[in-house]
Amino acid sequence: MEILQHFRINGMTLPNRVVVPAMVTRLSGEDGFVNEAVIDRYRRYAEGHVGLIVVEATAIHGNKSGPLLRLSDDSFIPGHRRLVESVHAVSNSKVVPQIIHFLKVARSGWRQTIDSLSVAEIDLIAEQFAAAAVRAREAGYDGVELHSAHAYTLSSFLSRHNPRRDRYDGRTLEGRLRFFGEVMAKVRAAVGADFPVGVRFLAEEAIKDGYALPDAQRIALRVAQLGVDYISLSVGGKFEDAVHKPGQPLYPYTGYSGDRCMPGDWYPGLPHAGLAAAIKRYINDKGYRTPVISVGKISEPAEAEQLLRDGKADLIGMARQLLSDADWVRKLEEGRSDDIIRCIYCNVCKQLDENFKLVSCFLWPKGAIQAPREDATQPGPEWGPAGAELTAQWEGDQLRLTWRRPSGTIAGYDVHRAEEGGGAVIVESVKSAKFTDRQALRTLRYTYHIRAYDSSGRHSRPSNCVSVGGDADADAAETMQLVPARSL
Repeated sequence: MEILQHFRINGMTLPNRVVVPAMVTRLSGEDGFVNEAVIDRYRRYAEGHVGLIVVEATAIHGNKSGPLLRLSDDSFIPGHRRLVESVHAVSNSKVVPQIIHFLKVARSGWRQTIDSLSVAEIDLIAEQFAAAAVRAREAGYDGVELHSAHAYTLSSFLSRHNPRRDRYDGRTLEGRLRFFGEVMAKVRAAVGADFPVGVRFLAEEAIKDGYALPDAQRIALRVAQLGVDYISLSVGGKFEDAVHKPGQPLYPYTGYSGDRCMPGDWYPGLPHAGLAAAIKRYINDKGYRTPVISVGKISEPAEAEQLLRDGKADLIGMARQLLSDADWVRKLEEGRSDDIIRCIYCNVCKQLDENFKLVSCFLWPKGAIQAPREDATQPGPEWGPAGAELTAQWEGDQLRLTWRRPSGTIAGYDVHRAEEGGGAVIVESVKSAKFTDRQALRTLRYTYHIRAYDSSGRHSRPSNCVSVGGDADADAAETMQLVPARSL
């Protein structure tokens, strides 16, 4: 499989082509120092053999912002060094920090904007990026990523909403790109040509009057010309359409652009893949081979593999999926793709971040703050002699499924549904032995089966199947008989 092949980025050899993009954990204290909980979060990704691990947003300056990592002075280097050493001790995974600058926000909903910055302050920010990159190199990181996406400062200069009218003039693409060029020049001069420097920016702002794909293609071209070593793409997550909660600072993932950034279970799969493919094709046609990371609701190994085979991406980024199962890569290496715990895109992780709580996963055992580790000493879930005894019946206009609990320690159940004789797909993962399908239509025929899984991702054999629906007479649907149970 191409996804399991080595990949080189400016002398950095990744063991595979899977990336975990930066995802805030809120595990650090208010002081911004790396602690054991932070180290354990990233060590779990390394234990799972993730190719490139991007450490959560790490501030280059000392502004208070709650539990957010920092590299704003040399006192932070030892903690980051311990994190790097922990990752390198357990696998060949590579690890880079995502370094950021952000402007001030207030609980009133006020936020500082880039037109308030003097030229001297802008120059200082560029120097802070360079200094933080040097600290990252001294800590032993394999490279560094510049955060120029979402609501952060670099992204605000790139935005079509950039209000400046000087050399950083937001009315021109050259003006909007100038500050990133200055930052990149200082960073490269500080860390040298052989230290990988990536960038994360938006393939689409997803706000009114924001930039879209044509601008993103030209931004990608410019950053490639500047010598950036990889491009990681995202979408949305802006302040401009954020919903203000009284008493809390603006959270940039609450509006439509936030939904586009982290699309939930209601949004179609692979929503950003086309944008990444178009950007990659554009810079390739211009003669640049800067690797492009595609992200956005990528969970299935077959889908990730196809994106690579079709040349639509060079690397595959999975944030929420690797949060739900840090062992995704290792299970694929071992031929155990059926044991992967699929992200259900419920966005509980996003909600926790929004409310300034430790970021965990709904699919983890209750109370866990880290992805569970496999325990081979415990038996996997198995149905009893009578099987799962899965049943389905209409309750009003919703379809209710119930089944027996299997033996073993159960973390959850995958609900599989096939529509009109098509292939079965996972429609939900649930904690208890019941599920209500509110998206079913009485006039369509559905077939369901269930698989239980433990915290290691070991699944039971499939349950019996039940089929229901397909009667055009909605009033008569209450009396429909289920097809007799059968084994898969």
